[in-house]
Amino acid sequence: MIDDLLNFEDLSGTYSVTDITLSMVLSLVLTAVIAKVYQKTHKGTSYTQSYVHTLILMGMLVSLVMLIVGSNLARAFSLVGALSIVRFRNAVKETRDVGYIFFAMAVGMATGTRFYVLACVATAVISLAMVILTRFDLYKHTATTQLLKVQVPSDMAFESSVDGLLLKYTDESSLVSVDSIRGGALTEVTYSIRPKKNMVLSDLLREARELNGGQKVSVLTGYGQNDL
Repeated sequence: MIDDLLNFEDLSGTYSVTDITLSMVLSLVLTAVIAKVYQKTHKGTSYTQSYVHTLILMGMLVSLVMLIVGSNLARAFSLVGALSIVRFRNAVKETRDVGYIFFAMAVGMATGTRFYVLACVATAVISLAMVILTRFDLYKHTATTQLLKVQVPSDMAFESSVDGLLLKYTDESSLVSVDSIRGGALTEVTYSIRPKKNMVLSDLLREARELNGGQKVSVLTGYGQNDL
């Protein structure tokens, strides 16, 4: 036991204190920049502070992992085996959030392997790209698509009745789903519609309620642009 204590070896000496400090501090600064860019460019309703904090934490942890692994292949496989048991159960609602996760991880890997200039340049270029894409709203689909949900009596031939309404108020429509609700008393029909430019939403809702006998009618707008 005493011999083991005397032969104690701290492998942290593989890196200097300066290397460790610079890697961790730089990963903190760069992932904080990423987090700020994410905050400024985020669209939708699912923004959470915990996700932003996780981006920063993930970048620093990946940097730490890369320092631990170094050039030791056996250590790398051991860490892969240990991390493979981790399971993430939170669903990512917006696809762009996944990109920010990989962004933070890549910067953490760069700082952890001491590619400091690469990490700084990549953060600046990718962040600028995201700001430009958001600022100028590039690649946005110009056609406005909405969801129209109409509840009709189960014995009503909704195809012929609703089709006339859609021809009057929309340029394009397609049937999305048909559901039986309230124990089969009603049928809920969902359409994806592209309204005409001069369409008045209140007129569409009024005529739809007249058509279905005052049952529920709803229009969901912005579902294609926001993470609802």
